Amino acid sequence: MLWTCALGLWGLSRQHSVWRDEAATWQVAQRSVPGIWRMLGQVDAVHGLYYLLMHELFACFGPGTTTLRLPSVLAMAVAAACVAVIGHRLSGAWAGLGGGLAFGLLPAVQFHLQEGRPYALVAAGAGISTLLLVTGIEGRGRRRRRWAAYGATVLLCGLLNWLSLLILPAHAATLVRARAGRRTRGHWAVAAAAAVAGVLPLILFSRRQSDQISWIPPLTGHTLIAPVVLLAIGGFGALLDRPREPRAGRLSTAAVALPLLAVPQIALIGLSLIQPLFLDRYILFSLLGLALLIGSAIDAAVRGAAPRSPRASRWILPVIVMVAVAALLPQSLSERSPGSRVDDVLAVAAEVRRVKAAGDGVLFVPAARRDTELVSPEAFAGLRDMALLRSPEDSGTLKGVEKDPAQIRASVLAQRRILLVTDSADVAKPVSAERDRAKTAALERYFTVIADKQVRGRRVTVYERRRDGEAAHPRSLGPEGRVKVQDLAGEPSLRLPATARNGAFTACPCGTGFTPGAPPRVAD
Repeated sequence: MLWTCALGLWGLSRQHSVWRDEAATWQVAQRSVPGIWRMLGQVDAVHGLYYLLMHELFACFGPGTTTLRLPSVLAMAVAAACVAVIGHRLSGAWAGLGGGLAFGLLPAVQFHLQEGRPYALVAAGAGISTLLLVTGIEGRGRRRRRWAAYGATVLLCGLLNWLSLLILPAHAATLVRARAGRRTRGHWAVAAAAAVAGVLPLILFSRRQSDQISWIPPLTGHTLIAPVVLLAIGGFGALLDRPREPRAGRLSTAAVALPLLAVPQIALIGLSLIQPLFLDRYILFSLLGLALLIGSAIDAAVRGAAPRSPRASRWILPVIVMVAVAALLPQSLSERSPGSRVDDVLAVAAEVRRVKAAGDGVLFVPAARRDTELVSPEAFAGLRDMALLRSPEDSGTLKGVEKDPAQIRASVLAQRRILLVTDSADVAKPVSAERDRAKTAALERYFTVIADKQVRGRRVTVYERRRDGEAAHPRSLGPEGRVKVQDLAGEPSLRLPATARNGAFTACPCGTGFTPGAPPRVAD
């Protein structure tokens, strides 16, 4: 547990960066409870419980990267502790210690260890429910309280992310593999049914908001590589699992860990054949099974070496951990850098603060990039959001309600200087929404770019209204950074300095500015 906490606290702020998914948590958590409920009626109902939890934490401790991510650190530490306890109980001390340490080092765990989203909390709940299942099969503790706690834990996980209910068929497979008695199976079935019944209203309601996940791509061969590799590793680990004291009816690590690793992966792949849903974060909790199998393999290695060399066998786990830490160090450092995420709303807010001037307008393409302003409103103080009709909080949405295209065009034409916040070229998609096309069309036709900078996955472009008779807005870069400019007299292309070609701003001698590339391609 302390090991996982230490890994989580290491570089927790990620150099003071927050990416778009975390920005959703940040901005919603700062709304009032009635405001959050109003929003959940239209969008993101699946994360409602998590938003309410973060609202209380932000109210108690204030908004910040520590408040945003510390719950995930603590949750992953709890999950690692559950791995250690289960491994120790089923295979021995070396299995428990090795599994707990291995869990914190897994790359996917390190990513979500410092993520202001609910998936680490789901992993913690999955670890607790699996520990309760093992306790129930072994017949320890008070039966009713144990199974009531199991059902409540599964219910909470389902309310945090209803795809976590895929843990139930994994636990069912464990019951079958362990040849649990009829009474135990009955208690489990009642607890599982109660949890599903409690989550079912959320499942049915959130299906109305399925457009939110329409961006998830269908399964491909590339998508399936990671699950296949995990299942292969898990299968190998299961072969190495040997109970310390073999006897009839004993629950093995493989009986718990292999279904926990494999069943959610296979089930989500099956669901994705109906509707694309496969994202590894939805089944992050399945890595608990992988960690258990790694711990079991370490225990087998230690026990195998102990008869021949007792002293050397004690160094197997420390050596494995040191080698793993060294091998994963570049990846660990990368995960704790701003570049590990697709963008950084705080970095682009700082750029807006730097380039803005009194009286400027601001546009966001797509509208979802308004999250930058919602997370850092002070950076946008004094700017006029020309497309916004109703704020996100007033409208009960994540990105607000914008004016119709004609009104947006009129607002743009009434402005002298405009800041455009959009995606950087390497992650942007073509403009497709009608309102976004109205924004970019007006800027392209009536404005000139005077500054343009890409910052950690996003782009801030400063436009100034063109004077009559000036050249049309440049449309694209020619070879070797040449801007294609065609004015009324047919002037030839101008060659940009290197600073312009790599995205920095350099003023044009004629005072009309330049563009270092095509009008920004953006996602909708």
